[in-house]
Amino acid sequence: MSEELWYKKSSDEVMDILKVDPQKGLSTEEVKNRKEKYGLNELEGKKRTTLLQRFINQFKNFMVIILLIAAIVSASLGEFKDTIIIAAIVLLNAILGVVQENKAEESLKALKNMSKPTAKVIRNGSIMEVKSSDIFPGDILILEAGDYIAADGILLESASLKVEESSLTGESVPVNKDLSISEGEDVPIGDRKNMVYSTSLVTNGRGKVVVTETGMSTEIGKIAKMIESQEDLETPLQQKLGELGKWLGIIALGVCGVIFLIGYFQGRGLLDMFMLAVSLAVAAIPEGLPAIVTIVLSLGVQRMIKKNAIIRKLPAVETLGTASVICSDKTGTLTQNKMTVTKLYTYDNLIEAEDVNIDDKDEKMAVITGLMCNDASIEETEGEKKTIGDPTEIALIVLGYEKGIYRKELESEMKRVEEVPFDSDRKMMSTIHQDKDGYRIYTKGAIDVILERCKGIMIDGKVEEITEEQKKKIIDVNKSMAAKALRVLGLAYREISEIPGEVSSETVENDLIFVGMSGMIDPPREEVKVSVAECKKAGIKPVMITGDYKITAIAIAKELGILEKEDEALEGKEIEKMTDEELASNVDKYSVYARVSPEHKVKIVKAWQSHDKVVAMTGDGVNDAPALKRANIGCAMGITGTDVSKEAADMILTDDNFSTIVAAVEEGRSIFDNIKKSIHYLLSCNVGEVVALFVALVIGLPTPLLPIHILWINLVTDSFPALALGVDPAEQDIMERKPRASGESIFAHGLGISIVIKGLIIGIVTIFAFNIGRGVNIETGRTMALITLAVSQFANSLTIRSLDKSIFKIGLFSNKYLLGAIALSATLLLSVVLIPPLREIFELTTLDGTHWIYVVLLSLVPMTIAEITKKIRN
Repeated sequence: MSEELWYKKSSDEVMDILKVDPQKGLSTEEVKNRKEKYGLNELEGKKRTTLLQRFINQFKNFMVIILLIAAIVSASLGEFKDTIIIAAIVLLNAILGVVQENKAEESLKALKNMSKPTAKVIRNGSIMEVKSSDIFPGDILILEAGDYIAADGILLESASLKVEESSLTGESVPVNKDLSISEGEDVPIGDRKNMVYSTSLVTNGRGKVVVTETGMSTEIGKIAKMIESQEDLETPLQQKLGELGKWLGIIALGVCGVIFLIGYFQGRGLLDMFMLAVSLAVAAIPEGLPAIVTIVLSLGVQRMIKKNAIIRKLPAVETLGTASVICSDKTGTLTQNKMTVTKLYTYDNLIEAEDVNIDDKDEKMAVITGLMCNDASIEETEGEKKTIGDPTEIALIVLGYEKGIYRKELESEMKRVEEVPFDSDRKMMSTIHQDKDGYRIYTKGAIDVILERCKGIMIDGKVEEITEEQKKKIIDVNKSMAAKALRVLGLAYREISEIPGEVSSETVENDLIFVGMSGMIDPPREEVKVSVAECKKAGIKPVMITGDYKITAIAIAKELGILEKEDEALEGKEIEKMTDEELASNVDKYSVYARVSPEHKVKIVKAWQSHDKVVAMTGDGVNDAPALKRANIGCAMGITGTDVSKEAADMILTDDNFSTIVAAVEEGRSIFDNIKKSIHYLLSCNVGEVVALFVALVIGLPTPLLPIHILWINLVTDSFPALALGVDPAEQDIMERKPRASGESIFAHGLGISIVIKGLIIGIVTIFAFNIGRGVNIETGRTMALITLAVSQFANSLTIRSLDKSIFKIGLFSNKYLLGAIALSATLLLSVVLIPPLREIFELTTLDGTHWIYVVLLSLVPMTIAEITKKIRN
């Protein structure tokens, strides 16, 4: 039935369409029929992947597939040592990936836990309690304060009904609900006064509702569908590593083909050529890279936890490093999600809330009026203060408490005896309190309504008759406060000698004395201003996307530095009229989007992505979930965030702080830099191995390295320094760079050339070492080649820490992990030379003093050339 625009219909029309009597509700027979027709009032979730499926998914990587093929080939040739080493590293990579994903999933449950398990309905003419899942279109719901609403519906009755719809709209201030029909086209959810929605909370009053939509047809259900329809996007790192794996596979196959051709023309045996080709293929592929990337990301995840961010998927932390746009929800993300009185006005005196002086009679009376005409409360248990009630009223109570005025103390002297509850028609509320001299009425409400009921005004502690000129001045101040997005409440009182026989608005709310106005807003987080400035410095565009009104969004955005001119803001109804192409071509003109729906949020994210921008999206409500999932990286709030938003996100901010995102961006950039250093190190080493084997073949030398030598270097002696490079300290200017383009090659900025040149030099010195040792015997040559290759790579790891800064400028001891890794790798390297059983397995021999001198001198050549090149370049 979701094609119906229910909010445009009267309750009588709805009852006629649904064929139900509002007094009797559905009959038992009709409940059975509607259950068959509509199904249960539940949200359908996508089937979760099993542990086995997650494990298998870890192998859907081109580089991993190439490694598995190499392992199979090695096993078929009887090289079981090679097979075991390759299989072990691939298995370790898969286990690490599954453990991290599973750990995050365990604490995150989905959509079905959102609603209250029971609801009150009228059936067969009686009120009864049923499971929320057993509610169907046509059911009559009875709502009271504290109830979670089980389905979407149209109001039949409303008595001071207020509903908090933050899970759908993102706005924490409860909405007044009544039977008025919404006018106009495409009315936002927050403006549909005659409708209530599933998962919303009744904060005040009572109501009767006829259910119009259930299950997946509700607004929350539509969001669930949108979440499921969003495809999981590959992160930039996954894309780059995927491309790298493919290129390495192609290169490995190409090298094998060339080897066969050369061997054929040289008249070598096919079996020997095949074994050499396998050696070269193994040399071309860095077997440890997948595991190293996984471990580096895992370490980054652990660091992010200390910075109040939980990463659900390993590559996500790196993705933030590429972010060029951060689309942020307003309420609770950029703001404190706490209505706060920021301005207080007494006649001709507008002051900041912190400057309120309770020794001033006017200011004190204004504070007391807001405190007494109030249904909210503050309860203190075990030293902790808990606020209960409407956020607007809580703000007034908090102001009083901050100024040392407590309602309990006041009510001990002035007990509340009567009240005229708030009503959305008259837009005001009054309470009557008894004191020793009689009774006092406190009233608060919309300023225009309050002024109509005032005959007096308090000025300097004295009451005088209010003039039209004074009223006009007050209204002008109200307009200026409203223009700054403040929610303004008028405050007034009246002294009476006795309570009227009939307590009503007509008998109580007249002849009032105006005392002032309070202006409140959900204020921005102070630390966010700094974070927004840092984002801009880092070339990242911060964008606010909110369900709140445009004027409020602009005011907050201006204060935070997100927006400078008002024409940079766009409303949801304007987005609705734009095609996807029109929005995409204009998206960079806007920094604020107000009064938007979940569909609009997804549309905005897609518009930025159409420009190859990497988009981060923050949010906490159910309404944010589709955009969180569509974004390149979704950041959900851990404290105020709903389970749905957390389920859709890649990262959860445990402190709900926008500033945490900036820390994550810096961490992400550092991680990508370090992964590039690891790739630089591993590939330059692998190029050296390929060059050594290839050159030896071309010039007719025996094979300088056996497959087991290459695997030992790639998986053991290379892996530890590569891993240590993965935790290299971030460079000081990392947050002053512009975000890298999403399509930028991993070999950009001279990295590819550096890999080739360093690989060539390492390969050539390895051949020199082999040729020197070969003069004694083949084992000595291979031993010298292996040690020279490994030690030159160790030295190479030191200079790789920066493409342009000297190792001595960076600091030789600034990465102690790297020095430790080199020491460990060197120990493992020497073990296969110095320990007889291992030496026999690896077919090596011992070296004399002269050969060791040659090895050391040749090993330092690549590092020396690299440092001289940096010096010349600078």
